[in-house]
Amino acid sequence: MNQHRRAFARLLLTTAALAATTGMACAQTAAWPTKPVRVIVPYAPGGSSDTLGRVIAKHLSDVFKQTFVVENRGGAGGIIGSQMVARAEPDGYTLVVSGIGSHVVAPVDNPNSYDPIKDFTHIAILGGPPAVLAVNATLPIKDLAGFMAYAKSRPEGLSWGSPGQGTHAALIGEAFRAETGLNLVQISYKGANPAVADVAANQVPAAFTTLTTAAGNIRSGRLRPIAVTSSKRIAEFPDVPTFAELGYPRLVGTTWFSLSGPAGMNPALVDKLNAEVRRGLKTPAAVQELATQNMETFDWDVPTFNQYFKKEIDHWTPYVKEAAVAKK
Repeated sequence: MNQHRRAFARLLLTTAALAATTGMACAQTAAWPTKPVRVIVPYAPGGSSDTLGRVIAKHLSDVFKQTFVVENRGGAGGIIGSQMVARAEPDGYTLVVSGIGSHVVAPVDNPNSYDPIKDFTHIAILGGPPAVLAVNATLPIKDLAGFMAYAKSRPEGLSWGSPGQGTHAALIGEAFRAETGLNLVQISYKGANPAVADVAANQVPAAFTTLTTAAGNIRSGRLRPIAVTSSKRIAEFPDVPTFAELGYPRLVGTTWFSLSGPAGMNPALVDKLNAEVRRGLKTPAAVQELATQNMETFDWDVPTFNQYFKKEIDHWTPYVKEAAVAKK
């Protein structure tokens, strides 16, 4: 009998401790944030990740009446800034603008950097621009069939610029090369802007890059867009077909970015942040800002985003590994 009483007493103590812990966690979540929150952008200022990070940081600051401070910590393809967050306390006060480059490509290229699933709590997808295949407007290339014919007429290979090895646009270009069997030679730049500049100046005939970066030269007539990787045609450029409608359904996707934190964040806080991020992306100010940069946004809950995240890793990892082999 005494043994049963002692077991029952231990059960009561365990239950009470669990209830106290749960209650404390709920109280902390309800009070959060009580101090400024750091939002690490693991890239230089001015890019799509920076734009999205600042749009969301402003909304969260307004809603929670607390400062969300954007810090640009670029380097190593997003690894340096992301590592800072992976090592931080999972209390919701250090977040990162994650994405396909820093959390899908970089960990494959640098497996000792971090585990993109185990070392992070993935909160919400933000969105991003599609990639575009664009050519210098003076070339006799009007559409994708013309591009392929032009490439086949050059046995030495057709050069194309990318924003850099491991970027989403570079992966799209390599995937297109693999699917078509064309002899396409990637010229890797340190960013999308110099790649686009060289195509506009006809130093390089073509580029796979973000539509956000290429849009200005497309509007001015210096670049001709051939196809985009968005799921549907872009409102600003309705005459530009998607790769999917041209017969390449695997070449669909955006250079997406998201909001993540260290592993082990409180699920209630994660849901709270996810809901506010989704609301923030629908505000008139955010819609207008992101539309001007041809960015696509998504309204996904936490499980849907995490499922997509894992699918993206499975989809792009073979291309990343193939590109790594090609560099050797």
